[in-house]
Amino acid sequence: MSPEIAPPPIRPEGAVIRPPVSFERGAGVIGRVVETLPLSPGVYRMLNFDGDVLYVGKARQLRRRVANYTSASGLPMRIRRMIAETAAMEIITTHTEVEALLLEANLIKKLLPRYNVLLRDDKSFLNILVTGDHAFPQLTKHRGARTRKGDYFGPFASAGSVERTVQALQRTFQLRTCTDAMFASRTRPCLQYQIKRCCAPCVGKVSEAEYADLIDSSRAVLSGRSRDIHDKLNLQMAAAAAELEYEAAAKFRDRLRALSTILARQDINTLDFGDADIFALAQVGGQSCLQVFFFRNGSNYGNRAYYPTHDDQIAPGEILASFIAQFYDERTPPPLLLLSDPVEEEAWLLEALSLKAGRKIALQVPKRGSKADVVKHAVTNAKDALERRLAESATQRKLLEGVAQIFALSAPPQRIEVYDNSHIQGTNAIGAMIVAGPEGFQKNAYRTWTIKNEELTPGDDFGMMREVLSRRFARALKENPERQGGSWPDLLVIDGGAGQLSAAVKVMEEAGVMDVPIVCIAKGHDRESGREDFYRPGLAPFKLPPQDPVLYYIQRLRDEAHRFAIGTHRAKRQKSQIKSELDEVAGIGPNRRRALLHHFGSVRAITRAGLSDLEQVPGISKTVAKKIYDHFHGGA
Repeated sequence: MSPEIAPPPIRPEGAVIRPPVSFERGAGVIGRVVETLPLSPGVYRMLNFDGDVLYVGKARQLRRRVANYTSASGLPMRIRRMIAETAAMEIITTHTEVEALLLEANLIKKLLPRYNVLLRDDKSFLNILVTGDHAFPQLTKHRGARTRKGDYFGPFASAGSVERTVQALQRTFQLRTCTDAMFASRTRPCLQYQIKRCCAPCVGKVSEAEYADLIDSSRAVLSGRSRDIHDKLNLQMAAAAAELEYEAAAKFRDRLRALSTILARQDINTLDFGDADIFALAQVGGQSCLQVFFFRNGSNYGNRAYYPTHDDQIAPGEILASFIAQFYDERTPPPLLLLSDPVEEEAWLLEALSLKAGRKIALQVPKRGSKADVVKHAVTNAKDALERRLAESATQRKLLEGVAQIFALSAPPQRIEVYDNSHIQGTNAIGAMIVAGPEGFQKNAYRTWTIKNEELTPGDDFGMMREVLSRRFARALKENPERQGGSWPDLLVIDGGAGQLSAAVKVMEEAGVMDVPIVCIAKGHDRESGREDFYRPGLAPFKLPPQDPVLYYIQRLRDEAHRFAIGTHRAKRQKSQIKSELDEVAGIGPNRRRALLHHFGSVRAITRAGLSDLEQVPGISKTVAKKIYDHFHGGA
């Protein structure tokens, strides 16, 4: 790839030059870029005067595609607005059209341009993993990259459904739940064996072949062949009873009962197609909801609702195409995609998805039959979810209007930042910020700061808050001195009382930011929830009525900040403890530490491991294993 960049407008030292925003000016900028563009495929970015990316687009032939923006004829109003704001362009040529589509999806997710359809997806889906790196495999939940050897089943949209399925399979086939390290250290069966939840392969109660048969049965259930396993268990139970082996027959009977629970909990009966993802779009008042349903082996693995950000003039086909491209940017698509609406540039999208999956992908908009019924059901769910969201947004707007009224703001706040600290006697101290607005909590905007000032007295909450706010607004002023866009707060809420307020006001005065309203919330008498005192600069503390919805809202914001701060602090403390113990061993770097923790599961298990066990860890030589063993066992 070779970038071609049109330089942004020059800003003389100490001056800000802002040419008038007009379609003619923007079209002129684009026209000058067009003159240098090739006819090859690629990706283009439109930037405003501040360097913010307005739009990311792809093209089979860059010169012809970008040239379309130089004339207002036939362009919708949103595109004209975008062109009027364009001050520069960045061009990346690619080798193929498919490469351009994949790059476009990646850049949209990374840069979040205002005029693109934006998929905000901050979660990876859960899978069920049957491990493949142990003689007696383990069945467990898995999230993230598929780096461990084994068979993966999913994705599941619901963590609850994964938990129920894993537990049901473990009970049905009595599979082990322990870690590899615990498995290796057992000398007698654990409680799970006593209550008939595990067959105790760790102490030889079943052979490797017998356990492999149980694992194969669980794989079959996860692959949609539950009825086959049900019939197999029925035959085994009947055969055992005929041989008068009543204990074995009772074992198969119990498995049948547990398996029936799994069959009864399947969301939808097995359908006439295997693996498929369903995308259903619903729109109301310029807002959209996309429901994604996951079917594997004809069974419903759950669904999730998405609310993409886009201009209200974008067509449904463009929304779906852009969403699907971004959705599979870091996922592998199944063989079949069922859609509620036709997508734009379908052939291009299919070629890109097929290349990513390494196999042919089919895309259908079914009109009749079981597939159409499933899509219709998904559309109904999308409409219901969007109506609920709109109702919740109306409630949220009323709450923000109440916040503006109570705290004398000029308008309902669009961005509320809430701050809290967490530490134990000053150790591993962190500051945390959560963000909320009309759409609820904006978790992708959450931030934490490690307290760096070593001169602070341990437990100095006021000093910590000064450092957090100083660093937050020093960076904010550097990156956005004109305070434009959605990254600048309309209200600061700080967990604390008069002391925290004084510290915050001083920091803001030193930064020259004195127009951002600040509110501190402190527990009242006996720290009783519902009797909080509110502090504002220059005003006496006051309380809100106990049943006031705004009080509940501010409490929820404060509690979320507290939860986020404590969670981050605990993770930091745990990481530092792990690091300090293993770092004392000579020759243990990040890769070996990771290998040890992956193999044994915990530092405690490493400290108790035998020399031969340590030698089995990939990347740990006999010499290093001896060093580790001697370190934790007092060797010479």
